[in-house]
Amino acid sequence: MLKILCIIPGLCFLLQVQAQVAKPADSKMNSFIDALMKKMTLEEKIGQLNLPGSGDIVTGQAGNSDIARKIEQGKVGGLFNIKSIAKIKEVQRLAVEKSRLKIPLLFGMDVIHGYETVFPIPLALSCSWDMSLIERSARIAATEASADGINWTFSPMVDICHDARWGRIAEGSGEDPYLGAQVARAMVKGYQGDDLSRNNTIMSCVKHYALYGAAESGREYNTTDMSHQRMYNDYFPPYKAAVEAGVGSVMASFNEVDGLPATANKWLMTDVLRKQWGFKGFVVTDYTGITEMVEHGIGDSQQVAIKALTAGIDMDMVSESFLTRIVPSLHEGKLRIQDVDDACRRILVAKYKLGLFDDPYKYCDENRARTEVFTAANRKEARNIAAQSFVLLKNQDNILPLKKSGTIALIGPLADNKENMPGTWSVAADFSKATSLLTGLKDVVGDKAKILVAKGSNLDADSVFEERAGMFGKSLHWDSRPSKVILQEALDIANQSDVIIAALGESAEMSGECSSRTSIEIPKVQKDLLKALVKTGKPVVLVLFTGRPLALKWEDGHVPAMLNVWFGGSEAGYAIADVIFGAVNPSGKLTTTFPQNIGQVPLFYNHKNTGRPLGEGKWFEKFKSEYLDVSNEPVYPFGYGLSYSRFSYSDISLSATSLHANQALKASVTVTNTGTVEGKEVVQLYIRDLVASVTRPVKELKGFQKISLKAGESKTVSFNITTSDLKFYNYDLKYDWEPGKFQVMIGGNSRDVKTGTVNWLK
Repeated sequence: MLKILCIIPGLCFLLQVQAQVAKPADSKMNSFIDALMKKMTLEEKIGQLNLPGSGDIVTGQAGNSDIARKIEQGKVGGLFNIKSIAKIKEVQRLAVEKSRLKIPLLFGMDVIHGYETVFPIPLALSCSWDMSLIERSARIAATEASADGINWTFSPMVDICHDARWGRIAEGSGEDPYLGAQVARAMVKGYQGDDLSRNNTIMSCVKHYALYGAAESGREYNTTDMSHQRMYNDYFPPYKAAVEAGVGSVMASFNEVDGLPATANKWLMTDVLRKQWGFKGFVVTDYTGITEMVEHGIGDSQQVAIKALTAGIDMDMVSESFLTRIVPSLHEGKLRIQDVDDACRRILVAKYKLGLFDDPYKYCDENRARTEVFTAANRKEARNIAAQSFVLLKNQDNILPLKKSGTIALIGPLADNKENMPGTWSVAADFSKATSLLTGLKDVVGDKAKILVAKGSNLDADSVFEERAGMFGKSLHWDSRPSKVILQEALDIANQSDVIIAALGESAEMSGECSSRTSIEIPKVQKDLLKALVKTGKPVVLVLFTGRPLALKWEDGHVPAMLNVWFGGSEAGYAIADVIFGAVNPSGKLTTTFPQNIGQVPLFYNHKNTGRPLGEGKWFEKFKSEYLDVSNEPVYPFGYGLSYSRFSYSDISLSATSLHANQALKASVTVTNTGTVEGKEVVQLYIRDLVASVTRPVKELKGFQKISLKAGESKTVSFNITTSDLKFYNYDLKYDWEPGKFQVMIGGNSRDVKTGTVNWLK
């Protein structure tokens, strides 16, 4: 704060002027970039905006490729999905030794849930409800990727999704904006650490901005349309949280927002992202996002390039629209040179913060590549984290954990398939090093039990469908024998066994990008197998592989034990075995709602009431909001997950039932482990605003704590609630709270809660 004395004849008064003093490091950076940009030609500035794919780059031949020539001419700002130090070092040398200004390149990769050490898919990671574990997974991923030459990751994906048909739900953190925001912060911190200039941190890119998970019909790349109020309250929080955490870059989404593709949406990219949220990094398109706007119908190739740049897009992934369309647009007076300069500067700033101008080869340490990738310590972490992400859906008569004795039948198309264990978006993984469920079970059991294995069925009865679901080296190895023969083989070993483990569900590529489904049940041929196994009368444990919520109404009613293992990463087989045999007590909780059938979708816990809500516990009342054929309830609600322990909750204790704006409320419950083994429980806080100026959800997650309790132990869990926790965006998009009555709910999931009421006054 500067104090300035102003003297005017006859009058004296003191003015206080707010002044921001630039940090020495920022001043040094700005001076460096100012000087560099003065040397740059227009073409070189535009070149920094160009992000082609790795194309025909091959080690030892990089200098002869078309991309190489563009790099030497200063027409490339970065490349992505090149793997290995040898390639990256060779290509970086072209930029810093053969181009005129020697500006280093960015090297990006889809490091989504691990590098070579693969962690559970992001949806599974969110089910741990453990931000320290999630941050740790990103930290290890950054360490490995940076050791292999990568300095930029297109992660985290924080798109809220309510529609299980959308395949890319696997890559996000589920349906809740509060939880999604916590995960976003943890991932950004894990990737970027506290100092981007260190050689074991990488720049994060939050995606897909914005609303990508709300695609109509759950169909990939489809239209999105919603009110601004819903955007701000339900979909924006995770993106904003990533910005507040200091994320270095943002990726534009494919979908339209308010009738404009996000890539051309100035309100989204400039007004909200930069002006409202204060984002200082750069914005990159998704793959060919600019040219795809021609198909959207908002202009020809030149027009969409202009719209993207003026909207606030800084870097063009793959389409090279900026490279070819900016110069003529400038000559025609359709663009300002300032737009080019602003975009160029933001990309150069990112490179400076990464330390690339000081040492372009800082990520090319061959010793690190040999010693820090896929290490025993990292694999141990991956095994532990995977086990924390699994969700126990059902455990009738305490079938689980199994004893390491007798004969165990392992049956299903995913029983011995290590290629699918890493899940979708595991682009850097070496599938040969992944662990199948069969291997994990055998190694954990040793010679204490006999394990018999059979496929039982193909993934799907349709070989063409199975081929589509086994892309990117994740084949299910189609069995061409008659289905009856494959089934009978499984029944024969089932009848010889004491217990059956059924490894069923989706393949890795049945979820992920461009893997939308109109049916979200287990494929029929597998369900027929499961029904036959249940019919044997032997205890059946369904080990469910999936990248989305599935409709499991029949399974819930007929299968005695179900463990949802998602896709657990490179150590999945070991982690599943750890849980099945009780070395780890499952503690995962769902971050998406599991419907009874596809007709209920989209289904999510934090919905709003209608004027005619169905009565609590009711199935059918005429002229209420309901279905004729099923109840409104899900099979498994948001926040649900069992344990080998059992937890009881006391009634809520509130520090007050009436309080004023400047006062905090303490809400407490006592949680007791009534089981016989130590376990972890996620205690969840929900709030409902009973009367407001606009309609509010029936409940909203506002806090959670993951606690560990020994058998018989009790612990009081408290949440401090202030009016900040009551704020929302109202009709005028003002972020504030309103006085009135509020329900405070605490429980082990969004359905089973203890409730108290408080009156909050202004």
